[in-house]
Amino acid sequence: MNIGLYFGSFNPVHTGHLIIASHVVNQTNIQQVWLVVSPQNPFKSTTGLLNEYDRLHLVNLAIDDETRIRASDVEFKLPRPSYTIDTLTYLREKYPQHQFSIIMGSDGFQNLPKWKNADLLIREYPFVIYKRPGFDVTDTWKASVQILDAPMLDISATLIRTNIREGKSIRYLVPDKVREEIERNNYYKLG
Repeated sequence: MNIGLYFGSFNPVHTGHLIIASHVVNQTNIQQVWLVVSPQNPFKSTTGLLNEYDRLHLVNLAIDDETRIRASDVEFKLPRPSYTIDTLTYLREKYPQHQFSIIMGSDGFQNLPKWKNADLLIREYPFVIYKRPGFDVTDTWKASVQILDAPMLDISATLIRTNIREGKSIRYLVPDKVREEIERNNYYKLG
């Protein structure tokens, strides 16, 4: 099976993430997208980061019964911080019958040379890149790249957390089940 790995903190998962994942399975040869919940992104602060199991639960609520998109906790089992190359090495050993592609925005793709073992990632794995405003896709590394014009919403997890702290609505920014779980548990109310 051809699986697309969409890595993220998903703090929280939102409609924009789901639209991209859905677009990838509908418009490419990717048969299933795994939303890989990263316990600790090496390039981001952990301040305000909800517990990874709670974030995974929110992703599962968001996906609901969509069979072509699933949540993955693979990085929970690996050393921290989580590096993409280590996750892919683990997955390739555990699931040799699958082919894995990396799904990312053009903003992240520009930063690829800063990643651990970027040359190996570029050589061994295909990329599905969705365009982000203000970030051109420049592939000077000769990676295997498929570029998508995915529908983009100008929302972010930061905006959602800010709205929650300020008592503003997050309705329509996240699936209803995610919103209800966030409200029930008072997630993101503080700093």
